Amino acid sequence: MSYYFAYGSNMNPLRMQARGLRVEEAMAARLPGYALCFNKRAHDHPGRAYANIRHQPGGVVEGVLYRLTSGDEILKMDPFEGTPIYYSRERMWVETAQGTIAAWLYVANPAWRQEGLSPSVSYLSHLLAGREWLSADYWAALAATSALAD
Repeated sequence: MSYYFAYGSNMNPLRMQARGLRVEEAMAARLPGYALCFNKRAHDHPGRAYANIRHQPGGVVEGVLYRLTSGDEILKMDPFEGTPIYYSRERMWVETAQGTIAAWLYVANPAWRQEGLSPSVSYLSHLLAGREWLSADYWAALAATSALAD
C-alpha cells in the first residue's frame, strides 16, 4: 500500500479530488518531531508563503493521511508540488489510530525557504478544510494564523 501525508492545502478533500489522486481512505495522522511553518516562498505570488515542515523536538504536525489506490498514484502530485524544484518528495513515519505508517510527503527545498512570510487567506482556507482530521486545538491554532488578503 502507498500513503500520502498532507499537512498543507491538500488537506482539503475537494482540492485532492480536483487533482485527480485516487484515494481509498483518508484518516487523521500526526508527524512527531516537526512543526508546521509557512516559510516556502510562493513562486506564483511574491511575498506569500505555502506550508512546510521543520524539525522541532516535541513538536507535532497534524494532517490527513490518504491511502492511495496504487503505488504510482503519488506521481500525480509531483507536478502540483513542483517536484523536484520547489518541494522534494520524502518518505517519513506518521502516527495514526491504526499504528505507525510510512508515507510520502513534500518538504520545501532550502532555496525556496524564507522566514517572515504569511499564507494568503484563500490558501489557509484549504488547510482549515481538513478540520475533521485535526484536533480542535490544532485547528484553532491554524485558524489563528495571520494571513494576507487575496
